[in-house]
Amino acid sequence: MKVTVITVCWNAAAHIDETIRSVVMQDHADIEHIVIDGGSTDGTQQRVQRYSECIAQFVSEKDDGVYDAMNKGLRLATGEVVAFVNAGDMIATRDTVSRMVKAFSQGDPDAIYGDVLMVDPDDIRKVKRFWKGGTYNRDNFRKGWMPPHPGTYFRKSAYDRFGLFNTDLEVGADYELMFRMLYRHRLPARYLPHVAVRFRLGGMSNASVSHVLKANVEVRRSWQLNGFQAP
Repeated sequence: MKVTVITVCWNAAAHIDETIRSVVMQDHADIEHIVIDGGSTDGTQQRVQRYSECIAQFVSEKDDGVYDAMNKGLRLATGEVVAFVNAGDMIATRDTVSRMVKAFSQGDPDAIYGDVLMVDPDDIRKVKRFWKGGTYNRDNFRKGWMPPHPGTYFRKSAYDRFGLFNTDLEVGADYELMFRMLYRHRLPARYLPHVAVRFRLGGMSNASVSHVLKANVEVRRSWQLNGFQAP
């Protein structure tokens, strides 16, 4: 099974090597790694190009934000399964992708998610929070829950059928996509009790109080966009 791993980045020279190496070290043989750069000015492109033999496609150009960049990667993806590991984050273990592939082969899930270690942005050895995915229950969306997007792998066919990230949302498009796929369209999902990714804190959706408030507003808007009233 071919797996596409998409990495989006912008001015990420300090951490992009860690991210790429976490993909290169995977023991699954059929991985397509796509890197989408927003036109960095700090030498990110040069660092990415050091791994040119391991990267299937590298695009560096101005974009309209992180979700636009993610959509660019999805349009280029040719794998049966797609995962996102953004700059600064790392696939947690050498066998993570192969574990996901094995889980996809056991039944017919469209999405499989694991757990996430949320780590200090300056020291990835310091775990600040453990995001446990937990057994899948669609109704938990009504309680404010969602599977951890950084640790979720989707079949490419799900994006082909139900669309990409909604770029009208500034910080909540990952929630809207998960809600649309899993709650609105009821795609089958499964929890794999395995740490899938080390996620550096300090990203767009949790960078400040104003961003957190905006994210909450966009969560409610996500329900409305999909024809539901938020609890």
